[in-house]
Amino acid sequence: MLKHRGFPGRLPGTDFQFTIRRANPKGVTPLVARERFRDRRPADRRADTAFVRALWEHFGDQPFERGNLDAGRLSWLLDREVRPAEDPFDPESYDALLILDVAIARASFPEAFEEGEFS
Repeated sequence: MLKHRGFPGRLPGTDFQFTIRRANPKGVTPLVARERFRDRRPADRRADTAFVRALWEHFGDQPFERGNLDAGRLSWLLDREVRPAEDPFDPESYDALLILDVAIARASFPEAFEEGEFS
């Protein structure tokens, strides 16, 4: 499992994790597209925004390996802002390639792409 050095481990001041420390010995947690509802808590929306910003700053518009990125956090974005970058796509592989769909991410999380300090 690739560890993305320099990628934030979590949203500061919260328990919203962005990365995992080690591979799951029971098997890889599969990525599953989750529906985001409009009434999500503000803290959940902040975590999604911060995660998209971290993806943008770390990978830009280039494909990246899933590696140690948290399956739960990726699943909130899967098939919208984050798309498979390979065919066939294996949702149960740490080696799976993903890509940030910048146009959709900018529309969904415009504050993640603003200049300056993110809060």
